[in-house]
Parts: sequence; structure tokens; C-alpha cells
Amino acid sequence: MKYDLSDRLVVGIASSALFDLTEGDAVFREQGEDAYRAYQGTHADDILEKGVAFPFIRRLLSLNSHVDHRDPLAEVIILSRNDPDTGLRVMRSIAAHDLHISRAVFQQGRSAHRFMPALNMSLFLSANGSDVREAMADGLPAGHVLRTERVDDDADQDLRIAFDFDGVLAGDASERIFRIEGIDGFRAHEARNATTAHDPGPLRNFLAGINRIQRLEEETRLADPTYRPRLRVSLVTARDAPSHERAVRSLKQWGLRVNDAFFLGGIDKAAVMRALDPHLFFDDQIAHLNGTAPATPSVHVPFGVANASS
Repeated sequence: MKYDLSDRLVVGIASSALFDLTEGDAVFREQGEDAYRAYQGTHADDILEKGVAFPFIRRLLSLNSHVDHRDPLAEVIILSRNDPDTGLRVMRSIAAHDLHISRAVFQQGRSAHRFMPALNMSLFLSANGSDVREAMADGLPAGHVLRTERVDDDADQDLRIAFDFDGVLAGDASERIFRIEGIDGFRAHEARNATTAHDPGPLRNFLAGINRIQRLEEETRLADPTYRPRLRVSLVTARDAPSHERAVRSLKQWGLRVNDAFFLGGIDKAAVMRALDPHLFFDDQIAHLNGTAPATPSVHVPFGVANASS
């Protein structure tokens, strides 16, 4: 029987986001591909250190404890520029870290993002910004994982995810209004259109997959009152009243939800992120992420007008 991905939350991840590849990347840049392949072959049994997205992936996969391991809720698949030989170190490191990842695509020197639709992926994470921009240019949902100083608490099993709204969950039409008409024009436009849902943005389907897992957690809690849901989703946006209403209504009309919403109206997101402490925060504006990334694992979604010249 074929393995069906259609009802699962599938995340594609590059080895650069899952592990710390600093040393190997330096060899590739300074000495070229042949030296890099030789280096990885020599170090094939050396376990790679955890990368920025490792805590997120570990926690996401741990949510499969709700179901039969042969029929998981969430699936993670490696999408790698390595060839199969050099990819051995990645797969051995996955096994050593006890991550339940068994599927991978290795494309020597090429980005594998074009296989996302075939694999039902609603998100691709990479530390290679060029690969992410290529995926987004092809209309595929992707995020550039930025370096962070945050050290993960391995004992913690909760998974906290935070999203910006415009250019991430929603399209960028309102951001375009803001850039043309300013804040007053933006607020007036959003108030006039409060009951009209936004067009979906690149990560709308990813949130839908997260919500499916949350519904199962809620069913588990109802059957077992001692169970405490581990997955929590927050909306953190520069919107404030009255423009907040259209964001809330859009989520509702899409059939989606968040646990928390922060309508900050220009307040620095970095301070809020330090208190919220998500395992990943998605935003389309690099200016915001430059502030959050040092203390919060942050992901740049290079979508829309905010990234037209980047």
C-alpha cells in the first residue's frame, strides 16, 4: 500500500536549518566541492550539532505520540543540496538525535524545493536564503531560518509558534495600501473592509495543518482532563484597532484560529518575543527580525511588497 501524505502536516527542511553546518560550509566556500565531499566523508560518523530549527522539529515530531507511529500527524522530510554520499552524515545525525525522520531528497548542488507539491509540503525551512527566495518566487511557502543565540531547553515538550499576519498568513494587499496611503489610509481601508477576508498568504495552509493537530489535542484533553495541550499558536502583528478586526475575521472565515493575539501598533516585537518565547517566529519584514532573532528563533518569509527589492 502506498504511503499517503495528503492528510498530514508535511514540513520540508534543509540540513542547514536542522543542524549547525558552519564548519562544512566553510570548507565548501574556501576549498570547493571536492574538498567538501571529502570532509563530509571523513566526518560521516561525527554527529552534527543542533541547528536553529532543531527544537521546533523535535517538538513537532513529538506530537505524533497521539497516534500510531505508522500513521503520524506530522511528517518531516529532508530537502538537501548534498549528494547521497555526503548526505549520509545528515541521516546518521538524525538517527543519533533520535528524530523520527526517515524520508529525504538529496539533489547534488540543486535546491529540491520543486518537489514540495509532490510531497504535500506546506512549509520549507532553510538557512540558505537563496534557496528560500527561489522557492517563494515559484509560489511555494518557504522561510529563511536566521541565526540565534537562544539555547533550547531539551526537557520542555511544548511547541510555541508565532506568526506575523500581513505577508505571512495573509497576502500583502493591505501592506501595499499602507505604503501608498500611510497609516491613516491603511486604517480607514481596513475598517471599510473589516468583513472581507484577506487573500491567504504563503503560510495559511501551514497554520491549517497546525490547527488540525490542535483539534486532536483538544479531543485528547476532553477524553482525559489531566492532559495539557502542548501546542500553542500566537499572532503578533503591528496592526492595532481598528485594523485588528479584519485580521481576526479573516482567520475565522478561513476556518483557522490562534490561541493568542498581540496587536502592537508599532511597539517593538523583540521585547514581546522575549516574553512569549516561541520556538519559531515567522515575519515577512527583515527589519523586525533583526530585532527578534538574537533571542528568538526567527524565520524570514520573503514575500510580497516588503521584499520587492531584497
